[in-house]
Formats: sequence, structure tokens, C-alpha cells
Amino acid sequence: MIKDILLLGDPRLYVTCTEYRKENLKDIETVVSDLHDTMMEYKRIYGAGRAIAAPQIGIQKRLLYMYVDNPQVFINPVLHFPTEEKMTVMDDCMSFPGLLVKVERHKECIISYYDMNWKRQEMHLKGDLSELIQHEFDHLDGVLATMRAIDEKSFFYGNINNYR
Repeated sequence: MIKDILLLGDPRLYVTCTEYRKENLKDIETVVSDLHDTMMEYKRIYGAGRAIAAPQIGIQKRLLYMYVDNPQVFINPVLHFPTEEKMTVMDDCMSFPGLLVKVERHKECIISYYDMNWKRQEMHLKGDLSELIQHEFDHLDGVLATMRAIDEKSFFYGNINNYR
């Protein structure tokens, strides 16, 4: 079901989310379906959207959904950074369409998580996928890209393709 995406300024976006438990797997299926439907609708309207975090639809739980080449669910994710190497990127967000924020992110990350079968998994991400998962992970801790801006001149309004 398509849900409303919470927008910048909504106090629910600034909450630290709680973990899921194995006994919540049935509930997780519904949330994942809602995240998928909501993201696909956003993509239809705005032509962008590769991942979404549960708190963006008002679910204060540690759950990320990514659809790049295939659907990927990250339950109770934990991030590790194998290097200190960083990159500067223009970050956009479904919670503030049209606003771009210049932020610094790690070039690589390792995400540990539970999958939909409650099996522990790990994925090593680089470049734009590393940036994407860091952005989504921040949502789980109530952190928005606007809070990670490099400086007060790091905000841009418009299409991200104009700034790449």
C-alpha cells in the first residue's frame, strides 16, 4: 500500500528507531510491501528512488528497503567502515524532494543485517551504493542529510543531474 512519505520538519523523522525481533517477521512483510509500493510511486512521480527507510513512512523500526537490480531488505542493520576514505556527494531525499545537500560520506561500507529469513548477512558496498545505504541508515538514527551538510552553503534546489 502506498503510504505518505514524512517530509522535512516532521518530528517523527528525528527519532532513533528500535530494533525488530524475530517474532515480528510477519509484520515486517507488510512494512516491506508498503516501502516497495511507496518507493515505486515516488519513482513514478519524480523519476528517482533506489531505497527507503521505514521511518520515512512513520514506522519507527530499524528496517531499510533497497531496489537497485533486485529487492533487498535490511533488518536491524549495522554499518562498519573498512577505510577512512571519504567522498563528497550531492544527497537528495524522498523526505525533501528537489532539495540537494552537499555531504561527505565514506567511499566504502560493510552492512551487517538480518534478511527476511532472519539469517545474518553482510554486504560490502562501494561508491554510490555505499553513499545510498549510509543515507538510509542515518534515517534509523533520526539523522537527515540536512544535518550532515558540509557547510551553510551546501544546499541546492533543483534536479540532482544539474549538479553532478
